[in-house]
Amino acid sequence: MSPPTAPARPAARHGWAQALGAVLTGLAVMALVAALGLWAAGAADLPDGAFPRVVVATLVTAVGGTVELSGNAGVLAESHAGLTVIPLSVTLVGALAIGTGFLRPLRHRAVASATELAGWAARLAVLWLLALIGLALGARQTFAVDVGSGTLSDLAGLFNAAPKVGFTADVPLTVLFGLLWLAGVLLLAVLVARGAPLPGRLLRFQESVRPAAHAVVVLLLGYVVVGLVIALITAATRGHVATTVALILLGLPNLAWLALTVGLGATWNGRVDGPFGLPVPHVLDELLRTPGASELNLRTLTAHDGRWWWLAVVDAVLLLAVAFRMAARSPARIRLWQHALHLAVALALTVLMICLTGRVSAHYGLSLLGIGNLGGGLSGELFLEPRLWQAVGLGALWGLVAGLLGGLLALPVRRRGEVGEQPPP
Repeated sequence: MSPPTAPARPAARHGWAQALGAVLTGLAVMALVAALGLWAAGAADLPDGAFPRVVVATLVTAVGGTVELSGNAGVLAESHAGLTVIPLSVTLVGALAIGTGFLRPLRHRAVASATELAGWAARLAVLWLLALIGLALGARQTFAVDVGSGTLSDLAGLFNAAPKVGFTADVPLTVLFGLLWLAGVLLLAVLVARGAPLPGRLLRFQESVRPAAHAVVVLLLGYVVVGLVIALITAATRGHVATTVALILLGLPNLAWLALTVGLGATWNGRVDGPFGLPVPHVLDELLRTPGASELNLRTLTAHDGRWWWLAVVDAVLLLAVAFRMAARSPARIRLWQHALHLAVALALTVLMICLTGRVSAHYGLSLLGIGNLGGGLSGELFLEPRLWQAVGLGALWGLVAGLLGGLLALPVRRRGEVGEQPPP
């Protein structure tokens, strides 16, 4: 007589519990980082108890959701506002936490069926969907804007035009883009982790995809580490500790990865006007605070200070290091041109991601009787956007050269393992 089979229901419950743990851990670390960053930025002093809902709105934007701003300034006045920015520090810690939670049950295995991988992803997606709906419904608030004293305050009182600003999350778009964000995180986790199992039919692709994907992720994390060190040194030597902490916890990857693309030779167009400012070195703010749109690239930076050429040097060194590591971890049968092609494609896609997520746009204004902005520090515009295809093309070119040179340097140390070989413990 064959032994009775174990019931599947406890295993399923265990799977749901692990998925719930991954989602809750991801949300917890994101909320902690966002709350501390906003507190350092002074958001705890927002009126009407808006701080918790601002934290929730930050989580929504961090996972690709949409938060719409609205304004109200009485019958005869009108306020208008808009904000587009992704706090990539919050995004990064959430992606690392959820990706790790997704891979934990699958570790120490060489192969997993497509059904099993889809089952784990589906559990996470269901729980993440519920979390997204809750975040989107909680990200809504309206609070008054202080117009100070003087003529502007008198006019606002006379016409009952005290400005108010509110924000509301777009639930359908938040759910859509939040699920796409989760899908991207899970896919990247499987592509990057060397020990992550794949379905048998996909094993032949891992030697071309996984080393290059791992290389660009190491490059991105390396730039964040370099940016963190520079930020800490700056805070220790020049002060502005609260501002630096806010930058680290909210937008350090925004600045670090911007530097990566600029070092590649990419150009960003931008402008800063009014009370807005970018959490960047002073020279960048000077370049962008002009009557019209300005160019931000190596040429304009070095015109202010020749030392900014070090961005290109850092790019070259880090890219060559990850290219060497990629080639050294690849099977010996991979040819030099294949190394170059793989890294070119991976870096081009990485630069595309940076350009799409690193855009910044903000504006605010108050008009009375339909006549312009009232000023008084209550109007301004900020934007920063890349020349997209130029940046992507430069990324592909740098990846091609770095992949070729890294492959040449790695010739004496390349291993001769097979596709399915697991790294030694």
